[in-house]
Amino acid sequence: MTELLVKLFIKDKDNVTNSKVRGRYGILSGCVGIAVNVILFICKFVVGIVTNSISITADAVNNLSDAGSCAVTVFGFKMASKPADDEHPFGHGRIEYITAMVVSFIVLFMGFELATQSIDKIRNPEDVTFSLTGAIIIGLSIFGKLWLALFNRKLGKKINSPAMTAVVADSLSDIAATSVTLIALILSHFYPALHIDGWLGIIVAGFVLKAGYGIFKETLDSLIGVPPTKETVQKLEEKILSYEKVTGIHDLILHNYGPDKYFASVHVEMPSDFDVLHSHDIIDNIERDVMAEFSILLSIHYDPIEVNNDRVKELKSVAESVVKRISNELSIHDFRVVDGPSHTNLIFDLVVPRKFPLSNDDLMAEISSEISKNGPNLYVVMNVEHAFV
Repeated sequence: MTELLVKLFIKDKDNVTNSKVRGRYGILSGCVGIAVNVILFICKFVVGIVTNSISITADAVNNLSDAGSCAVTVFGFKMASKPADDEHPFGHGRIEYITAMVVSFIVLFMGFELATQSIDKIRNPEDVTFSLTGAIIIGLSIFGKLWLALFNRKLGKKINSPAMTAVVADSLSDIAATSVTLIALILSHFYPALHIDGWLGIIVAGFVLKAGYGIFKETLDSLIGVPPTKETVQKLEEKILSYEKVTGIHDLILHNYGPDKYFASVHVEMPSDFDVLHSHDIIDNIERDVMAEFSILLSIHYDPIEVNNDRVKELKSVAESVVKRISNELSIHDFRVVDGPSHTNLIFDLVVPRKFPLSNDDLMAEISSEISKNGPNLYVVMNVEHAFV
């Protein structure tokens, strides 16, 4: 069913890096979500009125809020697919994050409303009338929501969309909430005087609030900025290191202006005695190939290093062994040797994890002390930095 809908409504469906194609995926997701949720709302609302069940009515209203969330998703994808302009030279892709944030607010608001209504039902309990037709409709709605969740998950994975991930999380919480509602209706038939409808309504509200908070937190993290996945970093590093004369990379920074707008910068180490024009040509090839394969706009800083100087290689080995003895989490790069009349400076950058147990000053002092044991005239000049990936 999913593939059929995609084939019917999305032109050039495999070109998912294109913002217009992404927009079509988002609009399809939103429109299908609106249709499914409106149908579920009407069915559940009628059953809720007939059975006098607050948990069913609350679940129906939750479906109506989901339809509103889907409408927000459609609008968000429509805006996010707009091309870059003078005021927004990096495009409008981050509107997807804002869309997911709005969805989280809607879900949280409905959760609080459901909780309020359920508390009132606990204080003023009323009998619930069991309806077999109602139970069947609610059971079918669970399967409808499950299909919708799988539908959006498949589309969301295809275009890596946080907005669709939010919709999936909301659908899964609805499945749990509706299951609780069905239990309440069945129990009302066997234990009519139990009056647990309001309590189960609280449980429904809890599922909704939990889903809303999860969507909010995940979206907020994306807006603030999160590191790329280890898999992405590994593939990108392997790609760059596969080129001729590239001996190492460091200071990789990867960030985005929306799920499909990635930008990166990296320092690439190449032999200092290699032809500079040839090096520049290789760097151009790397940038172009990374864009073609990963859809990442990469900017490379060229670092010439000495690879044929035995003394430099020996001193670098000394520094690396000292650093690794302290912790395997530490690494160095941009290693240089500057000889003077009275001492030799070993200059390098030290990469330290952000939660390393030693302070920067203590760490630098220990490294300097250990390196000086290999020669009284060896001085260390280092810059401490943290990785962004």
